[in-house]
Amino acid sequence: MVRDKGIFKRQYKRIEKFFTHLPLFAKYLTVMMAMILVSYFVLASSLTVFLATRLSGEKEILLTENVKQNASYCEKVFASCESQEELNNALIIICNNLGVTSNAIDADVFFCRPDGKVILCKEDYLYSYSPDSDGCMLHKGYQIPSDIMASVSRGYYFSGSKIDNLYSEKTFLAGAPVRVGKTVVGAVFAATPVDISLKEYATRIMSLFLSSVIFAIALSFLVVYAFTAKLTNPLRQMSNATKAYAQGDFSKRVKVRGSDEFAELCQNFNRMASALSVLESSRRSFVANVSHELKTPMTTISGFIDGMLDGTIPPEKQGEYLKIVSNETKRLSRLVTSMLNLSKIESGELEPKRGEFDVSMLLVDCILNFEQEIERKNIEITGFDNIGKIQLNADRDMIYQVFYNLIDNAVKFTNDNGEISVFVGENDKNQTIVSIQNTGEGISSEEIGRIFERFYKVDKSRSYDVKSAGLGLYLCKTIVELHGGQIYAESVENEFTRFTIVFEKAIEKNKKQKSGKSDTI
Repeated sequence: MVRDKGIFKRQYKRIEKFFTHLPLFAKYLTVMMAMILVSYFVLASSLTVFLATRLSGEKEILLTENVKQNASYCEKVFASCESQEELNNALIIICNNLGVTSNAIDADVFFCRPDGKVILCKEDYLYSYSPDSDGCMLHKGYQIPSDIMASVSRGYYFSGSKIDNLYSEKTFLAGAPVRVGKTVVGAVFAATPVDISLKEYATRIMSLFLSSVIFAIALSFLVVYAFTAKLTNPLRQMSNATKAYAQGDFSKRVKVRGSDEFAELCQNFNRMASALSVLESSRRSFVANVSHELKTPMTTISGFIDGMLDGTIPPEKQGEYLKIVSNETKRLSRLVTSMLNLSKIESGELEPKRGEFDVSMLLVDCILNFEQEIERKNIEITGFDNIGKIQLNADRDMIYQVFYNLIDNAVKFTNDNGEISVFVGENDKNQTIVSIQNTGEGISSEEIGRIFERFYKVDKSRSYDVKSAGLGLYLCKTIVELHGGQIYAESVENEFTRFTIVFEKAIEKNKKQKSGKSDTI
């Protein structure tokens, strides 16, 4: 038994290994067709059993009814005979009747004595029965077993099995007693081979069934093949697309057909591919920008320092060039700091250190850092006359970074003799509103929706923003959303650009919570 289990496990592993290396299309098609064939096999087996049972029942009814009728006829004949001559004539009629019945039901019908010896049959009729005969040549050696004769004498008998010393194969055998008065004087039997009967009956049914099955299997194969191909084709396309994505080609897309789960999967896959394409384009642009941003100041710094060391730059001009080196160093520091802060925020390592501060004063302090550039471009700053003291509960350094980036952009893109307007206040929802607006070329409607994307730079052909890596506004958006706020932009080309930040009034909630605790104490 253990050995058999080991063989079974090895066979199972071989089959499993075989199926593992098959493509999904072949696996699905093989499994589906195997299930269909097994289903038809089970159906054919069930039909065979059903036909055999039904045939046995029909044969039992057919044979039993006929032997009963012949037995009843024999009883009437024997009861009506008063002389030997009448009996001899009656026996000829009985033989004739047995012959008619045999031909009608395609069975061997005969009459035997109580001891089981056959004495009358259709063969006797064909060979001119003689009362002195000892049975026909066909049935001369027949001897019905005593147990069967005993069963017949009690009523009637039916069997569908092999009978020893009588039939060498399975046979349907039905018998009915012939009585004269209360005495059993013989029995009528009808016999027909089981295999021949079942074969003829089953052949007709199974031929019709098999022709239908062949047609159904062929149709099922075509349907399953087409359905499997349709089912696995999107997966095949996805596989080819992912190989292309791995090589950097994000142009591949999967065809979307229908509206089922696979269609939804294909749509999501295509959206993912589009997002990856945009991200890859942004990444390449970012790498190029950052490489340029790092290379340019480093080249400048290296060139000026080398010039001072080798005496190319005279000592009286070194102070001027050292200021340029200092500015370039600060520029590098800001770029690296922005990238580090952005990385920490996105990874969740940098959490806001909330505290109360006056957001209006923070905005004023930030603008003062750009005083020289504002005076150089003769920019007018408006809006501070209407600004009141507004308390905000947030991370002061992070919000300062947001204001710094927005004001830097405003100063950078404001035209000479232009204007920058600021606003700090509250709306009817008790939210803190900070707005920074500048005049200038503005931003087109096609680009306004993308300015907060990472690494995105508005109109790369412009010369105003050559020192930007496209991280400033994305960092602003990330910091504001980290505080539960919102930031959005509005612009009209050749007129103005306005950035508005909405902060939830978290400070008021904190005050209420603190007030509630003190009252409780």
